[in-house]
Amino acid sequence: MLTFTEKAVEAVQTLMEETGEEELALRVAILGRGPGGFRYDLAFVREGDGSDDDVRVEFDSFNVYVDAGSAENLEGASVDFLDTPRGRGFQIDNPNTGWKDPVADQVQRVLDTVINPSIAMHGGYVTLHEIKDGIAHVSMGGGCQGCGMAAFTLSEGIEAQLLSSVPELKGVKDITDHSMGQNPYYAADEEGESPVA
Repeated sequence: MLTFTEKAVEAVQTLMEETGEEELALRVAILGRGPGGFRYDLAFVREGDGSDDDVRVEFDSFNVYVDAGSAENLEGASVDFLDTPRGRGFQIDNPNTGWKDPVADQVQRVLDTVINPSIAMHGGYVTLHEIKDGIAHVSMGGGCQGCGMAAFTLSEGIEAQLLSSVPELKGVKDITDHSMGQNPYYAADEEGESPVA
């Protein structure tokens, strides 16, 4: 199940003490996927207030409640606490991809290693939601959401890269609500360049 490094245990203990409350436990859950992997929720709950089906993990100085729906995807994960000049906080090293479908797993690898690093310089990222009938349903976030070049980036960059890297994939569908984009990096322009293409 989930393990904690010595630094993470010390950080949890310190944060619990700072609340001034007694009989607290830590609850860990996966909220979904984001660029580069899972999005996690770590929160203090009163001892005994976890959900009935939570998996309980006991440590010397505190207990952890692992959300039952997240437990399988947290198997073998390790929680660490980092304190660096760039910031401090918990980091979860998780060997699980979260995708049982091998095609989705391959698509996620390409997003994580090729596509998202390419569009990160423009403040964007792509999230895989599902593979349905051989089509990858993705959304674009950050600088890509509402960007005038989003359709071009999707067809000439993202889709082209995914189809060449994952032969089983038939296509890519953008399910982004681009009307919600806040600060596009480019105005719509037929002559523009995609950061991925």
